[in-house]
Amino acid sequence: MRVSELMTPGVTCVGTDATLQEAAAKMKALNVGALPVADPDDHLVGMITDRDITIRATAEGESPKVIHVRDVMTPEVDYCFEDDLVENAAVLMQQKQIRRLPVLDRDRRLVGIVSLGDLAVQTGDEQLGGNTLEAVSEPRLVR
Repeated sequence: MRVSELMTPGVTCVGTDATLQEAAAKMKALNVGALPVADPDDHLVGMITDRDITIRATAEGESPKVIHVRDVMTPEVDYCFEDDLVENAAVLMQQKQIRRLPVLDRDRRLVGIVSLGDLAVQTGDEQLGGNTLEAVSEPRLVR
């Protein structure tokens, strides 16, 4: 099975110039905790999470009306391609301990996102979903 068969297509993105308030409003409206950050040509340039907003801005006393997505986003983002095998995406999610993986086409444009839930529910492979959940949830030692 290919990633394109189970990914969520048409993912809403946020731009680097958006304020944190705008990003948080999108998250609230969509009931999500993370948004891909894309340039005007839909090329992935980062991810921003509700945790990024809270820890990197709010906890520092920064105003969400002034600070921009580019100031707190994570620019190094792991991704897969829409024609990759689901098993390969699952291995990447396990290795990197990530719950959401942006999906790009071969022109490197964002076309979707695949989540841990997608692997668990849509593949019908309980072992794949379970193994991925276990690996993603395993505590990491920080040095």
